Amino acid sequence: MSYHKSVLLQETIAFLNPKKGDLIIDATVGGGGHSKEFLKRGARVLGIDRDADAIEYLKRENLTGLIVKRGNFAHIAEIAKSQGFEKAKGILFDLGVSQHQLEEAKRGFSFQKEGPLDMRMDTDLPIRAYDIVNHFEERRLNEILKTYGQEKFSRAISKAICSARQIKPIETTTQLAEIVKSAAIRGVGARHKKSWGNKIHEATRTFQAIRIVINSELLNLQEGLPQTVEILESGGRLAIISFHSLEDGIVKRFLKQEKRLRVLTQKPIGPTEEEIEQNPRARSAKLRVAEKI
Repeated sequence: MSYHKSVLLQETIAFLNPKKGDLIIDATVGGGGHSKEFLKRGARVLGIDRDADAIEYLKRENLTGLIVKRGNFAHIAEIAKSQGFEKAKGILFDLGVSQHQLEEAKRGFSFQKEGPLDMRMDTDLPIRAYDIVNHFEERRLNEILKTYGQEKFSRAISKAICSARQIKPIETTTQLAEIVKSAAIRGVGARHKKSWGNKIHEATRTFQAIRIVINSELLNLQEGLPQTVEILESGGRLAIISFHSLEDGIVKRFLKQEKRLRVLTQKPIGPTEEEIEQNPRARSAKLRVAEKI
């Protein structure tokens, strides 16, 4: 299995239009799917990622023209300048969790694979999912699930988590997923499937919310986006792929408010039916692009 299957690949390449000698920053390089396409067109690429697994994978790939740097895109300007990319032709943010992170059970991102409750993109972070699930008070859990998971049944789920952990610690992804599912059935009865929708697992929003908080995903995005304008050259382009409304809302507001950028996608670009069929993860992807004036 590949490290990660990049979404909206051709659309991103078309908008950024990398050429020989261009400096491109891939702020979430992952398995390098987008970056490999930039390199094929002769660009020089700085790939940034918080995940040590991604950095080690790309170092083994030994791709000519690619510089990989472990770091957080919240510090993108500092990282770019340290590597000679202070004037970039293009910058890409491909947000969310990678296929590798989901498939590696020991990383604890997926409720479909039994693993420890971890969910850290950067394994040096001090707080794991286990800590939130087992030690945060019910009120705070409810707040997290409601705010970052947009979970309608946050109160019932939070109560169920706190009840379960009084008996024994919740240690695995599958344990947590089962508690969430049971809370749905008890809390809203036969209506719960309709309430959640047919295409989404009951634990999806709970896992999303916890992951966002652990990794400070929205805060990092808010800090990183304004820095991109400083390191883009005139005519350079910024492309952001988001996967849920909280991310997309931040991106949309930033592009609207930033006067030094001209928005090229009045409506976000989504995947084709063919791409969704080949890669279901692409279903919720949205691409927004802007150009520095």
